[in-house]
Formats: sequence, C-alpha cells, structure tokens
Amino acid sequence: MEFLFEDELLLAVDKPAGRLVIPGRVAGEPSLREELTARHGPLWVVHRLDRGTSGVLLFARTAAAHRDLNLQFEHGEPRKLYLALVAGRPPERFEREEGVAAARKGRMKPVPPGDPRGKPARTAFRVLERFEPRGEVGPLALLEARPESGRTHQIRIHLLAAGCPLAIDPDYGEAGPLPGPDGRPVLTRTPLHAASLTLRHPLGRSLTLEAPLPADLEQALAALRNGSA
Repeated sequence: MEFLFEDELLLAVDKPAGRLVIPGRVAGEPSLREELTARHGPLWVVHRLDRGTSGVLLFARTAAAHRDLNLQFEHGEPRKLYLALVAGRPPERFEREEGVAAARKGRMKPVPPGDPRGKPARTAFRVLERFEPRGEVGPLALLEARPESGRTHQIRIHLLAAGCPLAIDPDYGEAGPLPGPDGRPVLTRTPLHAASLTLRHPLGRSLTLEAPLPADLEQALAALRNGSA
C-alpha cells in the first residue's frame, strides 16, 4: 500500500481494491483503519471508498483536523475525480442529478431530483476513451466522474440511471468478471478508481492528492486498447 501524504494532521494512502475502510460484517477481517492505526496511532475516517474501489483515501490524525475536514465535505468543498470503466455508449459529456435513497440489503437507488426520499446528489461525467471489444463483450467507455456531493454509491447509482453502469458491478450491473477473447478474465472487480482529491489542509494551504491507476485496471485498459479483450 502506497502512502500519498503524511504529516502531523493527515494521512493519505492509495487504497487497494478489495480492502474495507472500516470494520465490516465479516468477523475477523481487518480494516485499513485498524491496520494503519496499529502503525501510525489513532486515525479518524474522513470519507470512505467501497471495498472494490481503489485510490485516494484520507484520514485525519487529530480530532480537530477531523472536524475541519468534515465541515469541508459537508459543504461540498473538496474536488474529487474518479475514473470509471462503464458498459455502453454514453454521451461525450453528461450530468446526473438524481437523489440517492436507501434500498434493501445495503444498496441504494436513484430517485427524481427533489424527491424527499433521497439525498440530493450531482455528478458530472466526461468520456475519455471508447472501446469496441471483440466477442461477447459489448461496447465500453472510460469515463471521468466528478461528484459534487458524497452520497453512498453516488457514482454507481448515477451511472445506472444513465444506462451505462460500471462494466462490473454485482449490486447495480453485471457481476463480472470481464472476459478476454479466450474466456479468461481480464478484470474481476468494480472498475472505479479515486484518482485525485483536492481540498484545504487544516493549516490553510490547498492540497491535491493523486493516485495512479492500479495494475489490474492498467492491464484491462491495455487489453481493450490492443483489441484483445
């Protein structure tokens, strides 16, 4: 696990896909917070990433820093950039403003903007690259996603509402894996990556944290570019 930033107030890491941020329902499964606390002392969770999502994850190292960062996130001040590999042929640029409401079994669902059942949410999307794989795999696209709020599963829900869910998403789309031409998987997890986070450091300066694409997503994209997936 790569460390992206560390000082007396903050600790940021490049979260690997498959890891829980906080303890979950599986007894005995260590969380990242527990692992990092054992090495670096007490940590406060500022925001979360889903188990299958990789990328920038930030913790506060003091209660005061935690309060400061919580206020920033509550006011929608941090700028977040995600990369997502999706199914279908989305428009070059689009925005979604469906609210996000709780559904069954820990899932969420989109509701019309202004619907009191959901929390307001907005995400802007832009296509970076398109793929037309051979075989049974349909069209795919690599998107840039910029959420202006931080609702649970917001990007996944807005992609579902737009008709272009993540290429692998057991909760809101295909369970996966993404197969190659020989039937072997080229990707097995939800292809969502928190690429960058820009916010105000509690001491006042602007701070941008960036995480490169992990190897599994790099390899999957290379296979798609080469026409081998």
